[in-house]
Amino acid sequence: MNNTDSQLSCSWTQFSCPPMKMLAAQLKECKKRLGASPSFWLEMRSGVEAEVSLVWMQGRVIEVRQERDVSLRLTDDTHTFTVFGADRAPKGKPCLEQGKYVMAMGIVLSCNPEPVLRAVKITDLSDNPVHQGMWKFEVDDLHKNIRCT
Repeated sequence: MNNTDSQLSCSWTQFSCPPMKMLAAQLKECKKRLGASPSFWLEMRSGVEAEVSLVWMQGRVIEVRQERDVSLRLTDDTHTFTVFGADRAPKGKPCLEQGKYVMAMGIVLSCNPEPVLRAVKITDLSDNPVHQGMWKFEVDDLHKNIRCT
């Protein structure tokens, strides 16, 4: 397999592929490639390198910061992460409250020392505890089965 075969390549600007489901601890492991676009990549268990420019993460809101724009600090029990621009992203019902369990889709701004996203969409998942209980299994299943085509 050559180098181009071992990369999942798509750009969030083209919306040509769905967001990558990630746990915060996994996103912390991503490597930044200088001069590369996209610039964040994760080496999967299968040896495939996956782009992680646009991610889908879930977690419990542990802090709401009302600064220049609203940012959220969340935890998914593997690590904490921050989501900027929460007040400007589509949300559906109100969910920018401490204790809510939310899905945050966003553009990766940084991976270390803590993952940071720019919000694209935020959804309240608090009403159904199955979302939180199954999240790690969903992510693990995706990461075990992702393959290049």
